[in-house]
Amino acid sequence: MSYYNYITTYFLVLATLFITLGCQQEQPEKPEEPDPVRRKSPIAIAKTFHPETNTYIKITYGQPSKRGRNIFGDIVPYNEVWRSGANEATEITTTNDIRIGGEKLRAGTYSFFSIPRKNKPWTIVINSQLGQWGAFDYNKTYDVLRVDGKARTKDKSTEIFTLQFTDIENDSTNIVMEWDYTIVKIPVTFINSDPTSSE
Repeated sequence: MSYYNYITTYFLVLATLFITLGCQQEQPEKPEEPDPVRRKSPIAIAKTFHPETNTYIKITYGQPSKRGRNIFGDIVPYNEVWRSGANEATEITTTNDIRIGGEKLRAGTYSFFSIPRKNKPWTIVINSQLGQWGAFDYNKTYDVLRVDGKARTKDKSTEIFTLQFTDIENDSTNIVMEWDYTIVKIPVTFINSDPTSSE
């Protein structure tokens, strides 16, 4: 091999090496899921769709189990912000503006917290800060709205925490939370059918 060919080959190999290293460095790191050992409860989704307003609402949450424990007032304290489930904070997404508990909520995705109360309506908290683990970093500054949820005690215990929507009637539904002997209902209205939606 001539000296010229040797030099040319050397620089081609060197250039290829730099390009390869550069491409490897430019690739973004793949986001990691939370530690599966840490996430001990299964993920569930509650959803509803209102055809007249083309509104889709989805709630994503973790489903803890009772496992013989006393839940509200014990495992889940009264008068403290709760993630409304397990693992990451529960999140609610709506594709159009709606009303929750009579208060307007604009389309988007939010964290969904609650404050359990003993023998009183619960406080439902919609918060704009996403990606939280539980309610440990909850910041009231990011609250979008707070409304009451009607709570009552039922005769039969629910083993697995459940969030669901009731059937749509008169352009309205309810978010229903059930766990242990407690059930909480939060009214939801589809805003394009709401006569007060002109604001």
